[in-house]
Amino acid sequence: MNIEQLFFHILYCNSRKPNELRTFSNKGVRTLQHHEFIFVTGGKAEVTIESKRHAIKEGVLIYLQPDVPHSIEIDLKNPISFFSVHFSYVRIEQNDNTWTVNKNVEMFPLPAVQQLQDYYQLEEIFKHMVDTWHTKLPGYEFRTKSLLQQLIIAIAQNIKKRHRNYATSLKVEKIINYMNQHLHRKVTLTELSELVQLSAPYLSRAFKEITGYSIIEFFNKLKMDKAKEIILEGNNKVKEVAQLLGYTDEFYFSRLFKQLEGMSPSEFYSKNVHGV
Repeated sequence: MNIEQLFFHILYCNSRKPNELRTFSNKGVRTLQHHEFIFVTGGKAEVTIESKRHAIKEGVLIYLQPDVPHSIEIDLKNPISFFSVHFSYVRIEQNDNTWTVNKNVEMFPLPAVQQLQDYYQLEEIFKHMVDTWHTKLPGYEFRTKSLLQQLIIAIAQNIKKRHRNYATSLKVEKIINYMNQHLHRKVTLTELSELVQLSAPYLSRAFKEITGYSIIEFFNKLKMDKAKEIILEGNNKVKEVAQLLGYTDEFYFSRLFKQLEGMSPSEFYSKNVHGV
């Protein structure tokens, strides 16, 4: 799932602090028409999702999907403290300058209940998001959406760290930094594999798993981001922009730019510089 294509709507955020005075009632089975994340920071409870029962404690993340029956039974002697966010989203797609809204999007590939580890960063984002929502200062809705995106990325990173060699992830970061430093030329898979001392096949698989892109796709994406910057900041011709980014064929560069951005470099310049 590419989070960059998703447009979020926050319904509301909620929280309960440890030792907060609040009367609890264990409600029956309910079904949401939207998504909900609940991050438990303390206390005890049991949640039943589609007839499967889970014990809940500190560090547990609950993901409730739309139309899925569930119930939560709180331990009244040691009630849970938590952060939660209720939200919905659609996919926004661009093709040939046309924007379309796709409401039929897949669910996040997350388990309904999972025990997180090393969740300090995630908890901080959750707290900031909930505080932003409740203070309701000007622009709070936009900031809350941005924090939700950061939260989802943090959740994904937390899960990946538990399921892969962390040293490999550091090597992928090293490759990305290397790419950013060499946008002006071509880089080869052999060159990159030697840089991080991994075999080419293993590196290709690991890079795809961690970033969601193949190495060449990611490198081209970085180049196109730089191309947009060059186009907007100067008066370079398409051929000159291509050469600055290591492309000897300006027509191949233009096709690639249109494939990724939905318009040619010339159209991008006209639209963003002259408003045509």
